Amino acid sequence: MDPMEPRQPVSPQAGPPQPPRRVARPLVWLLSKSTDLAVRLGGGDPQALREEITADRMRAMVAGNTQLTTEERALIEEVFAAGERPLREVLVPRTEVVFLDATLPLSTAARIAAATPHSRFPVCRDSHDEVIGFVHIRDLLVPEVADRSVPVGELVRPVLYLPASQLVLPVLSEMRREGHHLAIVMDEYGGTAGIVTLEDLVEELIGDIRDEYDVKDVQARRLRDGVVEVDGLLNLDDFAAETGIRLPVGPYETVAGHIMAVLGQVPAEGDWVEAGGSRLAVARMDGRRIERVRVSPNPPARGGVPPDGGETGSVETAAVGAATRDADTQDAASSEA
Repeated sequence: MDPMEPRQPVSPQAGPPQPPRRVARPLVWLLSKSTDLAVRLGGGDPQALREEITADRMRAMVAGNTQLTTEERALIEEVFAAGERPLREVLVPRTEVVFLDATLPLSTAARIAAATPHSRFPVCRDSHDEVIGFVHIRDLLVPEVADRSVPVGELVRPVLYLPASQLVLPVLSEMRREGHHLAIVMDEYGGTAGIVTLEDLVEELIGDIRDEYDVKDVQARRLRDGVVEVDGLLNLDDFAAETGIRLPVGPYETVAGHIMAVLGQVPAEGDWVEAGGSRLAVARMDGRRIERVRVSPNPPARGGVPPDGGETGSVETAAVGAATRDADTQDAASSEA
């Protein structure tokens, strides 16, 4: 993806000009107080147990307490889940991030930034794997910089780098404590896997925080006859929540990754796999990326063999759509010959 292109439909990359710190501070405080409340109601001392209480004991205390509301229980459970969820499951992938090249003149960078709903932009040199920092949109508009030909690389701020294996809750605490709002997530090879923002991590606990600057991102649309169309970047937990289909764990984090792993190739629109008694069809591609997936309650294809370790509601047959397409292509080639 060309970092100089202003038009890039992306998932929320960085919050609007209103700083997320004002949102995050009371929310994190609420999480802390809710946890302390659960400990007290369970007969414990939150100060004495802060370092030694286990997740299992805390869950037992919450389950046995009758004074917590449904919302409080859900909030505490999300804290537990965040403590076990790695950044690779919640990051905005690099293909969905608007990068600014360090050599861009300030005037060009400002035009690109103005065409997006984001406020913070990673700045890279040579490639997206060489992120040297980030700029805030206000940095690009400051009147003090009279020379609009100054390269944006001269205005970069330091950025936090984190491994994709780092867990959400510790990262949230670190970013809040050190005042970071954007972090670059690195893969195991030292390349850029994507980004996370403070707002992203808070949303993992309490759900979406939307305002007038956010682009409406429809992750799932309910169509007729039980058909659901979802974003290809939907992670496995969210996909299960939207469709009731639990895909097996594999070398992927999203429904698009699952489809590509099953097919064993980059799919075309119309290719499909079977899962949980439903058909997962590629509805729209964006280059080589699966952008939208249509889930329809069709019975599994006959003759499919469940993969080893499959579970109820998991994949039942594979690559049927792609195999049919390939066979048609071969037949057409034979006819022409």
